[in-house]
Amino acid sequence: MSHIELDSYDWRLLRALQTNARLSNVALSEQVNLSPSQCSRRLQRLEQNNLIEAYFTQLNASELGYQITAFVSITLDKRVKNSDKEFKQAIEAIPEILECYSVSGDADYWLRVISENLPSLSSFLSESLSSLTCVRDLTSTVVLNRVKHAPSIPLPN
Repeated sequence: MSHIELDSYDWRLLRALQTNARLSNVALSEQVNLSPSQCSRRLQRLEQNNLIEAYFTQLNASELGYQITAFVSITLDKRVKNSDKEFKQAIEAIPEILECYSVSGDADYWLRVISENLPSLSSFLSESLSSLTCVRDLTSTVVLNRVKHAPSIPLPN
C-alpha cells in the first residue's frame, strides 16, 4: 500500500471515481464537498502516488463480437532458455489475452482470454499459444456464465 496518509476526503474521491470515472472535476468536487482546486490537487497527489492507476472505459465484449471467455493455464518448458522472458514478450503482442497472472501450483501462468467463438478459440490456442516454444503444457477452461464481476476494489467507509 502507498505510504501516504489518506483522509476521509481522499477515500470519498476514490469511491466516487470507482463509481463513475467520467465525473468532471466540478461534479466530483461537489460530490465530495471540496472546492474544485482542492479536488484537483488531491487527485493529482493520488495519481502521483499510484493510488489511481488509470481511467478507462469498459467495453461490452459480447456486444463487440467476443462471445467466448476462457481461462488458460500455461506451464512453461524450463529446458527452454529464458522461457519466462520469451513467454512474457510473446503474450504482450496478443490482444486476445486480457490478463496474465504468474501463479503458484501446477501451472506457471493463468490467462484470461476472449474469442469470437469456439472454433476461433481452438485456433488461437493451437496456433498462437501452443506454438510458442516455451510452452510445455496448456489447459483451457471455457466460461459458461459470469456470476460476478467487480471492477472496483473494496474501500473502507
